[in-house]
Amino acid sequence: MKLLFAIPRSLFLAKLSLGVMVSMSVLSVHAQQVISLEQAISIAQKNDPWLYSSQLKQEAANHRSIASSTLPDPKISISMMNLPTDSWEFDQEGMTQFKVGVTQMFPRGNTLELKESQLKIKASEFPFLRADRKEKLKVMVSELWLEAYLAQKTIHLIESDWQLFEQMVEVAKASYSTALGKTRQQDVIRAQLEIVQLEDRLTTQKQKLESTIARLNEWLHVFDNSNLEGAFDFDRQPQTFLTSDHLPEIELDNPSILPPGKHFRSRLAQEFSDHPAILAIDIKERVSEKGVDLAKQQYKPQWGVNASYSYRDDMPSGQERADLFSVGISFDLPLFTGNRQDKQVAASIAETESVKTEKLLLIKKMISAVEREIKKLNRLLQRQSLYNDQLLTKSYEQAEVTLTAYTNDDGDFSEVVRARIAELNTRISALKIDVEVLKTIARINYFFAIASADGYSNINKGTSQDFGGK
Repeated sequence: MKLLFAIPRSLFLAKLSLGVMVSMSVLSVHAQQVISLEQAISIAQKNDPWLYSSQLKQEAANHRSIASSTLPDPKISISMMNLPTDSWEFDQEGMTQFKVGVTQMFPRGNTLELKESQLKIKASEFPFLRADRKEKLKVMVSELWLEAYLAQKTIHLIESDWQLFEQMVEVAKASYSTALGKTRQQDVIRAQLEIVQLEDRLTTQKQKLESTIARLNEWLHVFDNSNLEGAFDFDRQPQTFLTSDHLPEIELDNPSILPPGKHFRSRLAQEFSDHPAILAIDIKERVSEKGVDLAKQQYKPQWGVNASYSYRDDMPSGQERADLFSVGISFDLPLFTGNRQDKQVAASIAETESVKTEKLLLIKKMISAVEREIKKLNRLLQRQSLYNDQLLTKSYEQAEVTLTAYTNDDGDFSEVVRARIAELNTRISALKIDVEVLKTIARINYFFAIASADGYSNINKGTSQDFGGK
């Protein structure tokens, strides 16, 4: 009896190794391309049309700042004045003139300088928006890549155990048919049921892998801003690929935040002051402050200068008539300011205060998100340690012990099945924890992204600084 079941046990191990090799070979055959996490992030950041669009918007804002500092075009007027209606003769009356005039208006106060400064400051916002976009892309692509990796490795684990469970079914059938062992019909059915359930889990994981790769492909499409027509050729991007075989190393950018200490939230708020998203709001605040200054210019009069030259024909007798030249100024008087200028200034001040509120809301949101992610990471690290130190080893030992007992005719077949399923579930759970740890670290790192110091100093100069744009 012992010899009968010792042979299947060796077949278990042989077919298990064979199943691993087969599953790996199948994956390598179907793979068109292997992409590491670093490659995926680099491709996504280099081929994001949003970043190119942001550069164009920044360029447009710079052009508008120059245009806004220019005086409005002068207005030319040409007219025939005081023609006699009885003869329509140009030389009949002394009042008849051919008049050419020019009018130049001047904006109120320092409107031109303030508009130029406002638009230059607005243009300096775009580099920070691009820096924030790149950090968000990094997190988004990291999560998708890690989800694809999890599905891919789960498929590998299930396919590796597939051969083992098939062998268990064969052993159960052989033992049941010989009627020499303790295997019952329900043991055979149980083993067959596990095969079917494994097939369902495998199909589910393949669906997750295909779905995640499809989502990831959105960010890996090649985009060449010098050939926009070619960017619509979506068939150039591989439709399927594999992630790397090993998990990447993602480290905390600011490990001092673990564990949270005294004045944790205040320290976080200080750390966030150099985040690109916060700096972009700082620029919005400065733009709105310039809007207040612009609104106050409405209290000042708008001036205009006009000049004209009038030509008169000689008299019918031949006597010359003198031509005429006129010059003058015009201006308005902002006397009724209660419902216009006062309200415009009040509106601009309210907009500035609303931007300050927007900054406060974002910082609160970021602090809450970091606290949540740090607490999650701490628990994940505890679970990771528990799995690595105990659960993985214990589940493997349990599976081996139950199999040994069964081959020695001293155990129950259902216990063997349960132990093997538990070991597989433990390995998959440990893999999920490893992946979730890296995803959590990637999300935390986003909040500690720091914009370039040069770009930050240029805010006060009203110029723009690019942060890694193409």
